[in-house]
Amino acid sequence: MPDKTDTSTEPKSAVSLVELTKKFGDFFAVDHISFEVAEGEIFGLIGPNGAGKSTAIKMLTTLLPPTSGTATVAGCDIIREAGEVRRKIGYVPQLLSADGSLTGYENMLLSARLYGIPRQQQAPRILDALGIMGLADYADHLVSRYSGGMIRRLEIALSMLHRPAVLFMDEPTSGLDPAAREAVWDHISELRRRFHTTIIVTSHYMEEVEALCHRVALIARGRIAAIGTPAELKSSIGPDATLDDVFEALVDASETETERSYGDVRRARRAARQHG
Repeated sequence: MPDKTDTSTEPKSAVSLVELTKKFGDFFAVDHISFEVAEGEIFGLIGPNGAGKSTAIKMLTTLLPPTSGTATVAGCDIIREAGEVRRKIGYVPQLLSADGSLTGYENMLLSARLYGIPRQQQAPRILDALGIMGLADYADHLVSRYSGGMIRRLEIALSMLHRPAVLFMDEPTSGLDPAAREAVWDHISELRRRFHTTIIVTSHYMEEVEALCHRVALIARGRIAAIGTPAELKSSIGPDATLDDVFEALVDASETETERSYGDVRRARRAARQHG
């Protein structure tokens, strides 16, 4: 697992949320959450399934309009400047997004055209991105023959092709074995070092959150239950606490265990169907 590096002194804010809220009928999926993410920071969102993590990301990526509150991403308002937000972000969703009937290179070329990258820059950027993600030797292979870890690395390369200021990743290593997870994060960390990309990630793997994220926000029932560095969150529970202990202390234990067990099974089965 790669080491975290400190963000620069007094960094600028890359993402800012103020009382951001999303209601479905009378249900608060996201309930007046506020926080800031610094430029170049890796920021983790953790919490049980249904806590509001994915809903928050969908609002920040302009896929879902907020009910109330405000947010800016890369200096742009998610409502008034939604188009500009989309041009400045990358997004790696939970579900499979690469086309298995195309090669890795063809997937990248299609994405380059959709992003409007000038023709003369397309091939160099594609080859560079595939090289960074360790996929240069598989550029001409059909994605349907890639392993799960290779597919995830390709999707990350796709999301970074236009060199976004902020990268959103919704459970990027779900369904992968430990070795594949570590490989994915090694490559993500290299992208961050090279382009100073701000990364917001959701994950159910507490060990990778602790190793990779500068700060973490725990969301429970749509609200921020705690926010801080992994060390700060652990010290609030006890000297020998883990992030799992923090998770269990701040979220109702019986509800968490039920949701996590069902969610883990569902994601594993979905991943098996998608990745073979």
